[in-house]
Amino acid sequence: MTESKTPLQWAFRISRILNTVLGPDHFPIRTKEVAEELSRTLYPNDPISLVQGANLPGFEGALFKDPSGKKGWAILYNDSVSSSGRINFTLAHEFGHYLLHRKKYPSGIQCGERDLTQWASEFGQVEHEANVFAANFLMPLDDFRAQAPDGCKITMELMDFITDRYGVSLIAALSRWIEYTSQRAVLVVSRDGYILSARSSKPAYKSGAFYRTANRPPIEVPALSLAANKSTVDFKKARDGIRHETPVWFNEPSEEIAIFSEQYDFTISIILLERSTRYDITRPVKLDSPVNRFV
Repeated sequence: MTESKTPLQWAFRISRILNTVLGPDHFPIRTKEVAEELSRTLYPNDPISLVQGANLPGFEGALFKDPSGKKGWAILYNDSVSSSGRINFTLAHEFGHYLLHRKKYPSGIQCGERDLTQWASEFGQVEHEANVFAANFLMPLDDFRAQAPDGCKITMELMDFITDRYGVSLIAALSRWIEYTSQRAVLVVSRDGYILSARSSKPAYKSGAFYRTANRPPIEVPALSLAANKSTVDFKKARDGIRHETPVWFNEPSEEIAIFSEQYDFTISIILLERSTRYDITRPVKLDSPVNRFV
């Protein structure tokens, strides 16, 4: 049964195949070709028979039975999206649905923007699993950490290199980095002054620096943050990062890097916090603990 493997097991299995066939330096992965070829090899009676762009208003991608009548499945992506990295992650996400969920959802699955940017497991287990697969498939952790070792200074020049290497969006690359960094860091995606999604590194989360966004009312970005002042800030300076000596994020000094996307009308913020002396970040924090802060 396809459901017997976890997202990580599928990603590791495919990475081993690609390493054997193409060698370890096979990035960026050509997701369309890999999905079609592997599905035909592994499931010749139920393959991915179509991958193409389509008019999908309100959706990033979808997995459906092939509409042409051929046996198998179709992966569709929103062809109004011009970012190749965003499309590549969408294709990998839908490939994950094919491997993990097609038996459970025989009529198919449609995925919106929030499904691909909100990585919290409580938001939706099925979408979370597809994102975990896509991240590990496109950006294997051992290779990613070789490019951005833990403790290195995070810069947009480095992230530009990462996004080019793996053919992914900036949000996907930063979400991967957040998973393993020992820095207290928070990734925030916002629009019109409100947080759409947020993800904290483990040290940041354990010190109480995080936002809960799943099934919660919208949270405003701090009024003095770069994210809240798109119309007045210097975009280049914001991209390089600005130091807030007075508390702006999480009631403490921080460095904020902000990238304003005109094309997709959202802001990506990376909040870098100082190493915590107030909290023991090696000790798990209960979700209802008073150290949790919500701004």
